[in-house]
Amino acid sequence: MPQQRMDIRMIKDILRLKYHGGLSHAAIALSLSISKGVVAKYLGLAGAAGLDWRAIAELDEAGLERRLLGRGAGDDDLVEPDYAHVHVELRRKGVTLMLLWAEYRAAHLGRRTWAYTQFCEHYKRFARSLKRSMRQHRRAGEKLFIDYAGPTLALADGSRAQVFVAAMGASSYTFACATADQSMRSWLGALARALAFYGGVPQLIVPDNPRALVSQACRYEPQLNATVREFARHYSISFLPARPFLPKDKATAESAVQVVTRWILARLRHTALADVPAADAAIAALLPGLNERRFQKIDGSRASLFASLDAPALASLPAQRWQWATFKTVKAHIDYHVEVDFHRYSVPHPLVGLELQARVTDALVEVLHRGQRVACHARSARRGGFTTLDEHMPAAHRAHKQWTPERLIHWGGEVGPSTGAFVTQLLQRFRHPEHGYRSCLGLLSLAKRYGPARLEAACAIALGLGAGYYRHVRDILNNGADLVKPAKEQTPWVAPEHDNLRGASYFH
Repeated sequence: MPQQRMDIRMIKDILRLKYHGGLSHAAIALSLSISKGVVAKYLGLAGAAGLDWRAIAELDEAGLERRLLGRGAGDDDLVEPDYAHVHVELRRKGVTLMLLWAEYRAAHLGRRTWAYTQFCEHYKRFARSLKRSMRQHRRAGEKLFIDYAGPTLALADGSRAQVFVAAMGASSYTFACATADQSMRSWLGALARALAFYGGVPQLIVPDNPRALVSQACRYEPQLNATVREFARHYSISFLPARPFLPKDKATAESAVQVVTRWILARLRHTALADVPAADAAIAALLPGLNERRFQKIDGSRASLFASLDAPALASLPAQRWQWATFKTVKAHIDYHVEVDFHRYSVPHPLVGLELQARVTDALVEVLHRGQRVACHARSARRGGFTTLDEHMPAAHRAHKQWTPERLIHWGGEVGPSTGAFVTQLLQRFRHPEHGYRSCLGLLSLAKRYGPARLEAACAIALGLGAGYYRHVRDILNNGADLVKPAKEQTPWVAPEHDNLRGASYFH
C-alpha cells in the first residue's frame, strides 16, 4: 500500500471480508489491491479493541476510527503536534521522528497524545501537503545546490547576462548573481561568491552535469575537471553531480531557479542594464526580499531558517578566498629563473635543471615542486623582464660556478677587444649580472659556429651601431654583414708639379 492514510471505508471492508466473509489475509489483500501487512495491521487493531463483526456493523465511520485508531470527531482533548516544527527539526543532523515523538509526549504529560505510529502517519500526511521541494529531508549544512537559470538578462550592448543560482538544501536560502557566460571560470567564480555569501562551507556541492565542470557524466562515477578538483581541495568539500536525467536529485536547485525567475528576473524585464556588473547589482538589491518572504505553510522564511538551521552547521571558510588559476610545466634554467608568459621569475637555485609546476592567477605566479610551493611572485605583464628575489640567488653559484662575470669577460677578451667590450656591456645592462648569462652563452655558441674572427668583427659592428643585445650580433653574422669590406677612403686631389703651370703669381 502506498504511504498514505488508509480510508476508514477501506478498513471497514477489510474487517467485513474477514469477519463476515471468512476470507484469508491473502485473499483480502488481492481483492482490495493492498498488501497482506496492511490487512494484518488493521485486523490486529480490531482484535486489540475487542471488536467483532456485529459490533463493527453497528459503528459509523467516526466511531470505528475512534475505536481502532484512538481518534474521533469528539476527541477535543487530544493535543496535536506542531507538524511544521517537526518538519523543520527533521533537517537537523541526528534528529529523527522517534526523538521528536518522545519530546512531544514529554511536553504534554497527563494529556492525550498520539501513539508513535499515528504520529508518523499524521506527519507524513502534512508533509505531502507541502510542495515537492519543501518535502525533501535535507540535513542542515549538508548540501548546496547550484545551477544556471534558463532565462537571461538583456544588456545595453545586445548581449545577455547569465544568472547563477545557489540554494541551501535545508533552508532553501538562495543566492544569485550575474556572469558573462557559463564557462568553468564563471561557474567556479560564482560558486566562490556564493560560499562567501553564506559565510561557510557545506559538505557537498550538487550541480547538474555541465560540461564546464564535469568532463564525463556518469550515473555512478562522474569525472570532474582538474580545476574543479582543485576548487574542492581548497574549500575541503566534495562535488556530487546529480544523476543524468534525474531532476529530482536537484529539486531544490530547480525550485530556487523558478523562484529567482519569478521574483527577481521578472521584475527586471523592463530595467535597462548597462553591463554584467549592473545586472549583478540589480539582482543583489532584490535578493534580500526573496529570502525574507515568509513561507505559506510553515513558520519563518528562508533567511530565518538559514540562521537557525544551516548557518550553525556550516564549516568555516578557508583563510584565503579561491582564485582562478592555470597550471604550466616550466623548467628552471641555468640562471635559476622560469619563464611564464614571456617573463622570467626566480626560483631557489638548487632547483636549476628541474621541471616545476607554475600556478598562474590574475595576481600571482606560484612555482611548485612536488606539490610544495617554492616561490611566489606578483605577476608581471612586462615581456622579456625579470622578477628576482635575492634569497633565491646562490652564494657562490654552485650549480654553475664556472660561469662568473669575470670568466665571461675574460673569455670575451680572448676572442678580441670588441667581443670583450660587448660582453662587459651586456652584463652591465642588468641589475644582476646573472641575467646576462644566457646572452653570453649565446655569444659563445656563435663563436663555435662562425669562428672567433667573425664574432670579433660582428661585435665591432654592433658596438659601432650602438646595438647591445645577443640577437643583434646573431643577425649580423646570419646576414654576413661582417664579411662586407668597407669602401676605401678617397684622398683629396692635389695638382701635380709641372713647368707649364704658371701658378697664381703669374696673374699679379
